[in-house]
Amino acid sequence: MPSRTREAIRVAVLADSDTRWKWGALTARRITATSAGPTGFVLRGRATPTARQLAETGVSADAPREVTGVEFLRAVRDAEARGEGYDVLVLALVGGTVRAVLQGLADLGLARRPVIVTGYVGVVYEKLTDGLLLRHGADVVLANSRHDAERFRAVYEGVGAGAESVVEAALPFLGGAPYAPAAGRDTLVFAAQPSVPATRAERAHVLRRLIGHARLHPGREVLLKLRSKPGEHTTHLEEFPFQRLVRELDPPDNFRLVYGHMGEVLDRTDLLVTVSSTAALEALHRRIPTAVLTDLGVREALGNHHFVGSGLLTCFDRLDEGLVPTPDETWLGRQGVASDGSYEKAFDAARDRVAALLALPALPPITPYYTAGTASGYLPGILARHRLDVTEPERRESGLRRIVREAARGAYRHGVQRVAPVVRRLGEL
Repeated sequence: MPSRTREAIRVAVLADSDTRWKWGALTARRITATSAGPTGFVLRGRATPTARQLAETGVSADAPREVTGVEFLRAVRDAEARGEGYDVLVLALVGGTVRAVLQGLADLGLARRPVIVTGYVGVVYEKLTDGLLLRHGADVVLANSRHDAERFRAVYEGVGAGAESVVEAALPFLGGAPYAPAAGRDTLVFAAQPSVPATRAERAHVLRRLIGHARLHPGREVLLKLRSKPGEHTTHLEEFPFQRLVRELDPPDNFRLVYGHMGEVLDRTDLLVTVSSTAALEALHRRIPTAVLTDLGVREALGNHHFVGSGLLTCFDRLDEGLVPTPDETWLGRQGVASDGSYEKAFDAARDRVAALLALPALPPITPYYTAGTASGYLPGILARHRLDVTEPERRESGLRRIVREAARGAYRHGVQRVAPVVRRLGEL
């Protein structure tokens, strides 16, 4: 089978949430030398984003098609049968789904399979080993920094798996104008996360401190930047939305909840505060003053342990006093957010790797680390949960099925955000 040329590159992205769609679509553009946008697919499931969430990512005018895993595999198979096969697939998914899709692609037995690329949407602070081993078997596993690349290779080599798939790159959505203070503007933005912190008490504590800061500084605009509206889901479950918690308080006029594209919000930010959001890296790349909170501790569960050594760790007491952290330049360089112009070349190695793979007469078989032999008590459960069998009869889509699916999805989200917290409190009586 002849190799495929750069000029004919067809790229597809499969994502399972709004943030991963943003990462996948932007990554596809960064690692391929083609002006055409990728074909987008979003996986139907718990975190299926709404049209509003997809539009807010700002990465494509064309909405991705909502599919099941089996429907995606059929789309890949059918495109190949039409002579329009995809050259590159970007899998912007959680680890277990990546492993299941790898199995599904291998089982398709395509004459010429696509180059498979995967990675992480932001800071990798939990399940590093398991997540990486579930992604092993992809041709390219992107690391968002030199620090991550070293950790990824250490994991693969430490279990005796090949580490040649690891390629150092960067977060694809860094950018924007460098920070420039504006006369008469003083804006603090808190970048909220759906599940960090997780408990009602901790989230209420952060909210009270933000409101308290706004009262102490009436001339400063304090914005709580939210990821989703009530009823919408993101990558992580949000049991206690800030929108609901704030109803129990009486914030001053200079405190507001905001939505929108993070890059646009950062355009008017003078201080970015967070627990461990990837927005911190976006802000640092633009040299916007940034603070990572220690008020709830520096803990792996919060993800702020990732910022140890960054110089950014601080608390509300210091922020209330007007003290802003100074980032450590060496730490910034290792995280891929140095403002020395190197970001423009951050994806060169990934582009070269993809081009080299496309130029091969044939790609090697997909050979993941987790197999029926190496993970006999683990892998079967993962594959069974995803049920990616393209030989099953296709289900016919109907208006009734869509209505039932949306109703079930709404009930699930209601259960997570309303019923589950009540049940948990009752259990503590």
